[in-house]
Amino acid sequence: MARTPLDLDELVEHWTLLKDEQALVSGKRGATRLGFAVLLKFYTQYGRFPGNRAELPGEAVEFVAR
Repeated sequence: MARTPLDLDELVEHWTLLKDEQALVSGKRGATRLGFAVLLKFYTQYGRFPGNRAELPGEAVEFVAR
């Protein structure tokens, strides 16, 4: 089943790092920093970690990276 692309409002609401989350992420470096941030936001939203890379919306990863 195809997933509906996330719009900007959904990205901002669910994938923006909050101040306390930014503090957690700030201790990471390089690719680890992005991976940690994306996993943290996924866990916050779904209460679990993704089973594979395909569960992570590409537009969400790009949004967090910016």
